[in-house]
Amino acid sequence: MDERSPFAFSPDEWRQRLEQALDLECDLDPMILRARQLRRQGSNPQARCLEQELLPLF
Repeated sequence: MDERSPFAFSPDEWRQRLEQALDLECDLDPMILRARQLRRQGSNPQARCLEQELLPLF
């Protein structure tokens, strides 16, 4: 494990750590997982459309 202070992490390192933590989550909605997968594949318009389906109606 990295022993540096968390304040020394770059934004990319924070993003990577967050993505690693989210990958460990197993009870997420399949649509959220699919949107995440689409983003990783570079299909941002499709991911955005799917995310719109997940927004609350109120």
